[in-house]
Amino acid sequence: MGYDMQTLIRTAPVVAELCRAQETAWENPGYAPYRQVRPTLPLTGADIDDAEARLLRFAPFLQTAYPETAPQGGLIESPLAEIPSMAEFLNGECGAGLTGRLLLKEDSHLPIAGSVKARGGIYEILKHSEDLALEKGLLRPGDSYEAFASPAFRDFFRQYAVHVGSTGNLGLSIGVISAAIGYRVTVHMSADAKQWKKDLLRSKGVEVVEYASDYSKAVEEGRRLAERDPYSYFVDDENSADLFLGYAVAARRLERQLKERGIAVDEDHPLLVYLPCGVGGAPGGISFGLKECFGDHVFCFFVEPVQAPCMLLGVATGLHSDICVQDVGLTGLTCADGLAVGRPSRFVGRTVEQMVAGMFTVRDAVLFDYMRALLRREGIFIEPSACAAFQGPVKLRALGGLLQKWGLTEERLQNACHVAWATGGSMVPEAEREVYLQTDLP
Repeated sequence: MGYDMQTLIRTAPVVAELCRAQETAWENPGYAPYRQVRPTLPLTGADIDDAEARLLRFAPFLQTAYPETAPQGGLIESPLAEIPSMAEFLNGECGAGLTGRLLLKEDSHLPIAGSVKARGGIYEILKHSEDLALEKGLLRPGDSYEAFASPAFRDFFRQYAVHVGSTGNLGLSIGVISAAIGYRVTVHMSADAKQWKKDLLRSKGVEVVEYASDYSKAVEEGRRLAERDPYSYFVDDENSADLFLGYAVAARRLERQLKERGIAVDEDHPLLVYLPCGVGGAPGGISFGLKECFGDHVFCFFVEPVQAPCMLLGVATGLHSDICVQDVGLTGLTCADGLAVGRPSRFVGRTVEQMVAGMFTVRDAVLFDYMRALLRREGIFIEPSACAAFQGPVKLRALGGLLQKWGLTEERLQNACHVAWATGGSMVPEAEREVYLQTDLP
């Protein structure tokens, strides 16, 4: 679809910066107090309660199918680590001017799938499986969900199929859990997806269909094929409320982890959270959950590659999924494969457009600098796309107007807790890590 660039730029001046593929810090003019936003949302805190309860019901199954979840009682959860040496790097080498504490939410190390997609993707498949088992009388309320690990359940689910389109990590989470339950699984992968992710899925018995084009084409084809088969289920990364709610549960987990560390979140102690963003589901769901937990005491920021800032483009122009990055002359190509998305989710964009405080863009070369610094200084490896989160604290002070408008004074920032959300990386093979570590982009 063609757009008049001058009209777009008048509507959203940030578009001029995006077109030049330069690093951008954008204050969301639509950001509003959560008490005003909440009544307009399609989901509520009760929906998050329901999702959290469902994950608890499935804990016995997960503990049986995936012994690595046993220490957490069958919960899919990740560590929260303080990273003071990385904060020193961001201040010293990058001029961040960061005050307060910097923590890393290591969804890169979530069990089963090793990425943030283990939350939303696995949750959606569990919910669909519960619905099917209840509908067909295989499961009754009150039964132990450990039964999902039994041969009888696997035989039942083998008659059903699951399709999903992915740049990599969502496909991994959907493929791994669906195969474990017994489904026939097809993951439709874009050209951006890494070969090792395709190989890993195939080793689990998952069919992988590869496309020479981008993420949107993989999603389109997956949806089309699933619609032709009444026994197929399509995981719609662009529009799924179930994925969104699976991600939202993360906020409750983070809230508990902060309390365990004695970290307050209130008017005098703001929480600032930085989230890598592709199509928008994971950062959108997490932001919704965080707002439900902390209201106006939490500020959420999305970070995207300079060549694929689809959510920023969609929200800033108000066009959401009616515009893609190629419409403004960008390629959508990036080394951050999990963020290589040209068109944002309309559902997520409309849900978070008054909820996200601001957005940043980052060059690929900078992602690799952050990746090497985190490994060297903290001994933590995450993939380049996950490192987008560090662009938030580095560029935060460029949002001077927003900081002033929302009372983020120097005193409050001194007391702030900054959380960079690491979205993936623990499953990257050693050989692939070496390729990442040796990559030197201009």
